[in-house]
Amino acid sequence: MKDIFQVIKTLQLSEKATLLSDTENVYVFKVDPRANKLEIKEAVQRLFKKTVIDVRTANYKGKKKRERRADYGRAAHWKKAFVRLKEGEEIEIV
Repeated sequence: MKDIFQVIKTLQLSEKATLLSDTENVYVFKVDPRANKLEIKEAVQRLFKKTVIDVRTANYKGKKKRERRADYGRAAHWKKAFVRLKEGEEIEIV
């Protein structure tokens, strides 16, 4: 198993993520693209000491940068995880 700090990179703070956490008790994390659902679940449980009910993931491609020439770059690909916690538990966002 990977280190929990390698699996979870950041907590995603956006309007959609805030709405999900308020209404459905789902928190959104930016995670390592190689991490699977079991590793994400274990990392959240160990890091925040909360009970995880469900984990959903989504892969995103990095955007192309500087397309006017033949040699263009690309932002890194990344993965987002939607983690549902047990009813009544929440993560304190400071």
